[in-house]
Amino acid sequence: MTTTTMTRTSLPFSRLTWVELRKLADTRAGFWLLLVIGLATAGTSAIILGWSEDSEMTFQGFFSFGLLPSAVLLPVLGVLSVTSEWSQRTALSTFTLVPARGRVLVAKIGAGALIAIAATVATALLSAVANVIGRGIGGDGSWHVDGSLVWQGLLLEVIFVLMGVGFGALLQNTPLAIVLYFALPMVWSLLGSMIKGLHQASEWLDINVTTTPLSEIGMTSGEYARLGVSVAVWVLLPLAAGAVRVLRREVS
Repeated sequence: MTTTTMTRTSLPFSRLTWVELRKLADTRAGFWLLLVIGLATAGTSAIILGWSEDSEMTFQGFFSFGLLPSAVLLPVLGVLSVTSEWSQRTALSTFTLVPARGRVLVAKIGAGALIAIAATVATALLSAVANVIGRGIGGDGSWHVDGSLVWQGLLLEVIFVLMGVGFGALLQNTPLAIVLYFALPMVWSLLGSMIKGLHQASEWLDINVTTTPLSEIGMTSGEYARLGVSVAVWVLLPLAAGAVRVLRREVS
């Protein structure tokens, strides 16, 4: 009589993160979204080259403007990274292979951060190419860039991607998560600007306002404090509540 013992080895976290990173581009929606982001980023350089003053054709100018498309669209990819498990009905296979759902969610967060880093690096490379072209057609061509703008730009990308992941985990419905991701901060911004009693609260809770200094040189301690509060409300809170929902939801 032969006894066979089967041991389940857990997938290394680095490999799990790599799998989640690949899944971002495996779906048709994810692939086209990444393609649109790439084209839009290249388009920002084309706009500066075609219509800006020569003095604005600098690496810093290309880089700062080039971060805009990914800051707006990458969070949608963050939403899809979670909601596609339910809409594409892959949650059953995912959580069968990796029963520890918390590890899967953390891997999705890690993949979101990595795609934000990759987008920032790609923007820097496109900006370098655009700067060379700009210098060739009479632009300033300066390569100087303040270091704070680089890491603040990266932080901006990561914040919004993780906000998308949080909304996706909390709502687990693609159209609803995408609509509310864009609509709720916008509504809060409008209320904060229109209602006098909300002005002070808006300075701390309006993530569209608190992230604006990330595009400027030298943030103050007060600006960092307001950013931290808004990130806690719009990013950390949805992630925490979404984690609870992911851990408790029945998979069928």
